Amino acid sequence: MLWTVAGVVTLGFLVALEIAARHYGIPGPITTQAREVIFPPKSGFLLYAGMALMMVVLTRRQRFIAVGTAIGIDLIFVVVRWAADIKVTEGHPFGNGALWVMLGCTVIAVTHRTGRERALLLKGVGLGLLLVAGRKTGDAWLHITSQTRPVVLDQYMATADQALGNPSWLVGRMVRATGPIGAHVLDYVYVQLAVASVVVALYQLRHVAVERRFPGHHLVRTFLVIGLLGPGIYMIYPVVGPIFAYGVDGGQWAVANLWPETAPPIGTPHAMPFDEITPRNCMPSLHTAWATVIFVHSRQGPRILRFAGTFWLIATLGATLGFGYHYGVDIVAGVVFALTIEAAMRSLARGWDRSGIQLVAYGTTVFAALLVSYRYLPMEMARYPLMFGPLLILAMVSVILGYMRTTKLWEPKVAPGRQLEPQPELV
Repeated sequence: MLWTVAGVVTLGFLVALEIAARHYGIPGPITTQAREVIFPPKSGFLLYAGMALMMVVLTRRQRFIAVGTAIGIDLIFVVVRWAADIKVTEGHPFGNGALWVMLGCTVIAVTHRTGRERALLLKGVGLGLLLVAGRKTGDAWLHITSQTRPVVLDQYMATADQALGNPSWLVGRMVRATGPIGAHVLDYVYVQLAVASVVVALYQLRHVAVERRFPGHHLVRTFLVIGLLGPGIYMIYPVVGPIFAYGVDGGQWAVANLWPETAPPIGTPHAMPFDEITPRNCMPSLHTAWATVIFVHSRQGPRILRFAGTFWLIATLGATLGFGYHYGVDIVAGVVFALTIEAAMRSLARGWDRSGIQLVAYGTTVFAALLVSYRYLPMEMARYPLMFGPLLILAMVSVILGYMRTTKLWEPKVAPGRQLEPQPELV
């Protein structure tokens, strides 16, 4: 019943977003996904990552067949496009095969499976397609934010960021100093964040094919909810980022070409008009939120997975700040946002109790307080950085410690075995 309700709600949301996107003259997530059945996909890696998620419900033999079929279909598409002299100018030349396999498994589940086996296969397909649909949904959301929010609040963010020492300006100069190699590494980490989440999720779901059921909680659930709720906050808190509001990418709309060489001056902030193209996708930093939950879930894995989760979090923070996509205050809000949603999803899986409700309520309160302070106290934060800077970090750390302490209490405790008392010897 829960999966049915979730499916209906998700479908209704996609249809509503499709209608809204069409209203603003762009194809919605359903249309863009349907186009990738034939046309070159925007991200072939993401489609294969979605197929990998689906394959957790398959046997080893079925996985070999699925991968071979996907590669074979992609090769056919490559040959046909080459024969028809169709050049791939946008997107990837591969990935169609993975989408065809997922759609084919849907048909197999409906026509050749029954009962629990049908439900399990449909859950696997739904998980893979939801990961891909999340990307399409995000693209549509970002375009809608640029169309519906003509003014942005970047001057408030830049002023409040003075309390943290303008980290985007500092890290931006550091990234430029590393040259093209450092920039390429960070760019790859930033773009392939969803693929990194699949690696962690595959470890968590490695026993699904044997146990024939999904665990109560895993990374993909939190990952998708973050992507669903985050753009809603973009609508009430539109921000474009330093490289657009204070850098060369902003063109005539930028305040000045200051990023990353010169820190923005302290002045009375106000909402500023911006173009109808640049997404208002800074507050909170969803890349930071996603990287945070990847880090949290990787803690349960082997050493190499824990190392990868740590690297991806650090590199993502370096990319978000170093490329001028976010302010430091966005990062702080992103961490609080991620841990609050992760706590809510874990509470939903294990059953709500007092500790879970308190943790989610506290995280929500801190997140709301951050947004309010950025909007209404930026001048005070800039004038007294020695007071407000530590307060911002303390607020974030308090949520981190609260999450660690509460989730530690949720871990199952192993009762010590009862020791038998020595019996007296019989004479």
